[in-house]
Amino acid sequence: MVLLLFPLPMVIAANAAVGKRWASHATGILAGLTAGATFLVGALDLGGAGLVQAGPGGQQTGLDAGIMVTGAIAAVLAARPVRERISRLLPIDPDSPVHAYALVLAVILFGTQLSTIVFVDVLAVDQTLPPISIGDVLAQETPFLIMALAGVGLFIRRNAGGAAERLGLTRPAWWQMVLALAAAGAFFAFIQGADSLSHLWTPGIASQVDRTTQHVFGGLNDPIGIAAIALLPGICEEILFRGALQPRLGLLVTAVLFTSIHTQYGLSFDALSVLIVAIGLGLIRKYTNTTTSGLAHITYNLLAGIGIAGGLVGVAVAVELGLVALAGYGIWSSRRRIVPAGG
Repeated sequence: MVLLLFPLPMVIAANAAVGKRWASHATGILAGLTAGATFLVGALDLGGAGLVQAGPGGQQTGLDAGIMVTGAIAAVLAARPVRERISRLLPIDPDSPVHAYALVLAVILFGTQLSTIVFVDVLAVDQTLPPISIGDVLAQETPFLIMALAGVGLFIRRNAGGAAERLGLTRPAWWQMVLALAAAGAFFAFIQGADSLSHLWTPGIASQVDRTTQHVFGGLNDPIGIAAIALLPGICEEILFRGALQPRLGLLVTAVLFTSIHTQYGLSFDALSVLIVAIGLGLIRKYTNTTTSGLAHITYNLLAGIGIAGGLVGVAVAVELGLVALAGYGIWSSRRRIVPAGG
């Protein structure tokens, strides 16, 4: 994920171009260069440059072609009429260099991730790599945070307070914190149920996902490792996806992008479960704030890392029902305090 930082100078340039007379020229140049570079990587690799590897059992030609198609689609976004049509579906400004470049990067991220999932046996490849460490998690997640802060123009177009407001990082109300905890419990229960169905309907893929997950995260089963895998993704991913991207790309597109980065699940029920949880986090962000969705994400990661022993299931259900009731009361009371216009 450190590769995410490669477009950082262009993200900064896009922010610097906002409001300038040459903004439209900057948009075309930035979008064209990035899309062209993506296409070139696929083309060179197709010619034998060895820039990307499909790995054992992968389809190298398909992977290269997927990258080239991704670059070509991203290049189309350099045209303002295309962005204007997209703006009818997504809350973007077609004249904003930042919004245009965000679209380009979103297409490239999704296209390359999708190509990887389709043409690379990601589950087999992940099992050949060493288990990740806390340092690896930090290296994977920090670029998300950096790109989010740069994307909203921290110290370029916005000061720290303005950037925090744009990202939805506000102090949550008490009921929002309860809602986050209740949602995390619901997400955990849903994932457990989906995992059971996955083992029932697709036992081969489910077992392979389990082995890969245990292998990849096996070195993080101590308290410090569990805390790292809960906090770092919960903070960094939420600030980028729900904080920076969702207000511009919309809830569903952002959820799909979020799902696409979880390549360790391949094409499986687990990936579909991640998409549904991503939609849930997006709804929390939409109706509350990023702080609340981040708390839900962190809490879910903690539950997944710690697990719930059989003897504690009843207690967990009781606690979850209590949290849901308390969150429901909080939502009802907060809405009750809103006085209708003219009332």
